[in-house]
Amino acid sequence: MAQLQSTNQFIKPITTKINERGNLEIGGCDVVDLAEKYSTPLYVIDEKTLRSICQDYKNAFKDYEKTSIMYASKALCTSAIAKILDSEGLGFDVVSGGEIYTIYKSGIDMGKVLFNGNNKSVEELDLALDLGVGRISADNFLELALLDEIAKSKNKTVDILLRITPGIECHTHQYIQTGHLDSKFGFDLTQIDEAVDLILTQYDNLKICGLHAHIGSQIFETNIFPDEIEILVKEISRINKEYSLELDEINIGGGIGVKYTDEDEPPSVYDAGKIIIEKLKHCIEKYKINPPRLFLEPGRSIISTSGVTLYTIGSSKQVPKGRKYISVDGGMADNARPSLYQAKYYAQIANSKKDAETEEVTVAGRFCESGDILIENIVLPKTEEGDILCVFNTGAYNYSMASNYNRVGKCAMVLVNNSQSDIIVSRQTLEDLVSHDVIPDRLK
Repeated sequence: MAQLQSTNQFIKPITTKINERGNLEIGGCDVVDLAEKYSTPLYVIDEKTLRSICQDYKNAFKDYEKTSIMYASKALCTSAIAKILDSEGLGFDVVSGGEIYTIYKSGIDMGKVLFNGNNKSVEELDLALDLGVGRISADNFLELALLDEIAKSKNKTVDILLRITPGIECHTHQYIQTGHLDSKFGFDLTQIDEAVDLILTQYDNLKICGLHAHIGSQIFETNIFPDEIEILVKEISRINKEYSLELDEINIGGGIGVKYTDEDEPPSVYDAGKIIIEKLKHCIEKYKINPPRLFLEPGRSIISTSGVTLYTIGSSKQVPKGRKYISVDGGMADNARPSLYQAKYYAQIANSKKDAETEEVTVAGRFCESGDILIENIVLPKTEEGDILCVFNTGAYNYSMASNYNRVGKCAMVLVNNSQSDIIVSRQTLEDLVSHDVIPDRLK
């Protein structure tokens, strides 16, 4: 039987093609026309691709009915994206008051939200309880005390998961590893009993429902998920017996990778689902627990492939006996990942370049940093000022990590589907940039 592919295994949105004009087309929209209509830099999200990966996840885990897919909102959190994912039946993993409020203002049932993070503020916890967030993943002892105090003041009982560090290290960039022992996240395995004791004996307004772990991001090796599941189920079985509890939820986080370049080989969501479900069912029998609710937190693998970024090419520079640079009108402020993680991307010229000669170039950003390089050593048709460059797989973390460096406004974002395009994030204006500046009276 042929292996099923999932949408995270493609570099380009699934609607990508070359149209009759010779231009790149996504979601039935000519990309050159989008650049002209909305200006550049421009984030573009293909709705069909986004819905496709949601279907992949739901189909991949349909054999374990007690599965809740919680989109990791940190990857990209806007109201329109939230509405689409809600309509596909996904819940939401949030990590800040801003993400909580975005989901709330989008009209979504807050019972479908889980609040995660290692240093939640009192204000954020207060907001989460006021808006009815369904689960809070408690990360440390201070948070347990704060959360119980806030809940008591509101006469509420809060359902929590304990986030633990399972001691599993995946082979990703060190900044996106979160499950190994030396991590800022979660309770060490040796601290679980102390946390459970506190909840049962002192924190009357907290109800522990299960355990939560996250082992990294951009994961290509699915064989580490069974190890994580074994640890979580074993701990739940032990806790249930020792404390006469009925913990019935495990959250294994997210982290399945995506295909940024041809060198990347992310796993199929279907393969991952099969491995995870088989291991979970095995552990349920082995440790004699009732089937728990399984929470997943995919973020990058949900949104990344659906997104592209459009740039307009400006100046170029040929270094004598060296590389050729072409510069675009965006860069590290709209995509920090190449500078931060040495992330690699694939791109192509969106406007027709039929029969054009090719050359190897380095794509440089417009920001005042030598390290503002988007793509090194990519072969493209010879470019001219005004050409449109489309960088693929930019749906995850590009807008989320965007800044106003050099006092440049953040990009607009459009949603495309069935030849229709709609603004879902407006471009920042110069007035937006100064709208929060305050000049004290003594300086006037």
